[in-house]
Amino acid sequence: MNNKDLVLAAVGELFGDKDPSAVDRWVSSTFTQHSALAADGPEALRELVSSLPADFRYEGARAIADGDLVALHGVYYGLGPAPLVAFDIFRVADGKLAEHWDAMAPVVEETVSGRSQTDGPTQVGDLESTEANRELVAEYAERVLKGAEYAVATDYTSAETYLQHNPDAGDGLDGFGVAAATWAAEGKTVVYKTIHRVMAEGDFALVQAEGEFGGPVTYYDLFRLADGKIVEHWDVIQPIPAEPRDDDLS
Repeated sequence: MNNKDLVLAAVGELFGDKDPSAVDRWVSSTFTQHSALAADGPEALRELVSSLPADFRYEGARAIADGDLVALHGVYYGLGPAPLVAFDIFRVADGKLAEHWDAMAPVVEETVSGRSQTDGPTQVGDLESTEANRELVAEYAERVLKGAEYAVATDYTSAETYLQHNPDAGDGLDGFGVAAATWAAEGKTVVYKTIHRVMAEGDFALVQAEGEFGGPVTYYDLFRLADGKIVEHWDVIQPIPAEPRDDDLS
């Protein structure tokens, strides 16, 4: 079983079937947790699964695998009063879930672009472009997201097609510019300080970072690429707790 199938099977039993015994089958005894929802170790995860409400469910949208890491993008229902769009990253070691990071944000019903936070293409394609796409997105993250070299954005992002799933932004670079100006007026300037990792599989690449957005946040940005340019974007921006774990992201 490859790592993507392993993670999907584990998540299906843990959060689909809500089966606490799945912890014994899928979770390492040294499981490291970076989520605010649970502590380290398999027993904390077992307690979380056991406490899930009857109306809890998870609807996955897409998954990408990169070496020992697998990222999931989907929506959780029943964790709070409103559905939560989420990114989860799992590290697999010796056939078990060994480490987990996540970020969640409320689902927004009416978005500027008219697209939801999870709709769009779901299947990974163009596998032969994985490394080229990883390199392009890693450079984009460092130069444009972190370095704020916005003048070179079109070196990486298509000027013709840039489909947006951030709920506050319209399509195209202009759409994001309008949203950024609105955020800045609200005291929420987009600042990327650290790029923690870039995962890639085929035409998808995920950036996990942290910075500022009216306060300390973690950024998860998922990009779809075509013909060597970014053409679609999904994201989650989650505030970092005032007293985060020492190893929360890295």
